[in-house]
Amino acid sequence: MSQEHADKAGFETRAIHAGYEPDPTTGAVIPPIFATSTYKQDGVGGLRGGYEYSRSANPTRTALEGALAAVEEGERGFAFASGLAAEDTLLRAVCRPGDHVVIPDDAYGGTHRLFDKVEQAWGLAHSPAPVSDVDAVRSAIRPGQTRLVWIETPTNPLLNVGDIEALAAVAHEAGALLVVDNTFASPYLQTPLALGADVALHSTTKYVGGHSDVVGGALVVRDLELAEQVGYHQNAMGAVPGPFDAFLTHRGLKTLGVRMDRHCDNAEAVVEFLSGHEAVTQVIYPGLPEHPGHAVAARQMRRFGGMVSFRVAGGEEQALRLCDRTRVFILGESLGGVESLVEHPGRMTHASVAGTDLEVPADLVRLSVGIETAADLVADLQQALGD
Repeated sequence: MSQEHADKAGFETRAIHAGYEPDPTTGAVIPPIFATSTYKQDGVGGLRGGYEYSRSANPTRTALEGALAAVEEGERGFAFASGLAAEDTLLRAVCRPGDHVVIPDDAYGGTHRLFDKVEQAWGLAHSPAPVSDVDAVRSAIRPGQTRLVWIETPTNPLLNVGDIEALAAVAHEAGALLVVDNTFASPYLQTPLALGADVALHSTTKYVGGHSDVVGGALVVRDLELAEQVGYHQNAMGAVPGPFDAFLTHRGLKTLGVRMDRHCDNAEAVVEFLSGHEAVTQVIYPGLPEHPGHAVAARQMRRFGGMVSFRVAGGEEQALRLCDRTRVFILGESLGGVESLVEHPGRMTHASVAGTDLEVPADLVRLSVGIETAADLVADLQQALGD
């Protein structure tokens, strides 16, 4: 599909067609898996289509990157071997030792670990701030030193919501870039670049891939100068996905729209059940009117997503017991797959922030609501809660 058609097409059309034209030789409608490390050159420096070595570029990855850029409404997309590889590459491309980044005060544990244990040793400072408080983010910025304002929205696992448009203005006023980890929302529900963000970040392992069968990450940018910096570091650092991983991720992206609608439908059914249960003390979901970020989420998201967190009356013991008792919800880390997952963030995905200011409540349970039959998911939670 041409760029002109892609710009006018709806989300699902872009997800299916952008980034690749049917093969001119065979007519293949799906990008082949180019399982090659190198490419024949037509004379020294005579590259065919710009391909010389698959760390630098591979046609299967190129197709994925074009599709990612199209669905995020950006200029360039970049695929990586994992979400953390994408994060690290961006930081090395934009920041230098002595610089500073504002991060969420309830960031994903792996992101916090990257900043706290890896980037800090490299000389990159960071300060946490609540993404839902624009003034707090502004106060956390160090004039002349802050290079990035880095947010998740919704955050993991407390589902706080940041106002992307307002935070972009705050970042740009300070001469910084706004990076939005869009993993929880997915490009189908939210397009940060259209709201003023400079970089959209994904763990494509999650909703974009969608089938729990591939690990990957992505960056999409809207500025071509920044794209040059990221592209240089992608090649120089080399944390790229192989062609089969790129193929699987691209295949998942094609069905993202229909999957997200079912994720949202099922999450709403689960939230309705949990909200009326006596053993549940709090349900955290941006779709609830009482959620403090509901109005912002309603403005910048198409729907409210498939992630649900809640707290239980019996404290950590009951939270752990519930995780052990589910049968349809699988106890496991990660999220965004077609299957429903349950986890205890304090002991699992966020164990690395235990004892810090980013520690999550011990009675918190996080659900990644899949696309199974909604009634089966509700029944499973009902029996796990002891009914």
